[in-house]
Amino acid sequence: MPVEDRYMDRKKAMVLGSFIGDSLALGVHWIYDTREILEDYGRVTSFVDPSPELYHPNRKKGEFTHYGDQTLVLLEAIAGKGYFDPGDFSYRWRSLFENYDGYIDQATRTTLRNYSLGKTWECAASSSEDLAGSSRIAPVVYRYAGEPGMLVEACKSQTRITHNHPLVVEAAEFLARTTRAVLGGTKPVKAMKETMDSLPGSSELYDMFRTGLESVGEETTAAIARLGQGCGVSEAFPSVVHLIAGYEEDFERALIECVMAGGDSAARAMIIGMVLGAYLGRESIPGQWLSGLKAREKIEEHLRQIDEKM
Repeated sequence: MPVEDRYMDRKKAMVLGSFIGDSLALGVHWIYDTREILEDYGRVTSFVDPSPELYHPNRKKGEFTHYGDQTLVLLEAIAGKGYFDPGDFSYRWRSLFENYDGYIDQATRTTLRNYSLGKTWECAASSSEDLAGSSRIAPVVYRYAGEPGMLVEACKSQTRITHNHPLVVEAAEFLARTTRAVLGGTKPVKAMKETMDSLPGSSELYDMFRTGLESVGEETTAAIARLGQGCGVSEAFPSVVHLIAGYEEDFERALIECVMAGGDSAARAMIIGMVLGAYLGRESIPGQWLSGLKAREKIEEHLRQIDEKM
């Protein structure tokens, strides 16, 4: 495959991989008891319907959690304009939740409440520490991979619209820089290390990164139980590092292990799918995951629209 074609293949795999990560996690999202996941679902190697008694009762296998739904809105916004416009994204984001039948988390509730009080997108965001706010960035990386300055600012801006916590915003910058480096041919672990070294020495992410990297080699479910299954950056970030570093050459295994480790698996999986998709390309993604992704045609059409406007 010519170099340019290979690059575009990995860019598209980066976006599809992020959405696939969310969809694979959908069925067992926020189940913290890993024994329950194994007993009720077995090893999750394909998309499964979520339980009607849990967080996503109105979703079917191959669809998205509220994270993936928001990421699709972000992709639509960039495709519509040809670039990231925070005001346009905030409008589309609010419209998504006008008659939304999916789960609405606290960060979203707080942001929507602030809008209802008359606040604008510049200051309506929650102060949530959930890493999910920076897990949506694959569409932004797709558009701005060739413009590093714009990339970082756009990724931070989209995060601040709903999650205006310094650590979440800094994580978005870290993930944007890492993924861009991976698209440029750097292996994920090396890209993470180099990106971390470029951050300010006072960054709280340093210790989290080191902790995640040192856990590589441990059995993943046990490692993430120790590092943290939760939504916050302090738990989710080292767990993401563990998974990317531990399964750098295996897109499929990385996502399966992420899901089987329980907790907020969807936010982790979106990041893992993005980074490893950017590294390994579409050939690394199981065919059943691509064919089972309900929004695949829509996603690919939006990517074509972005390409035409660049």
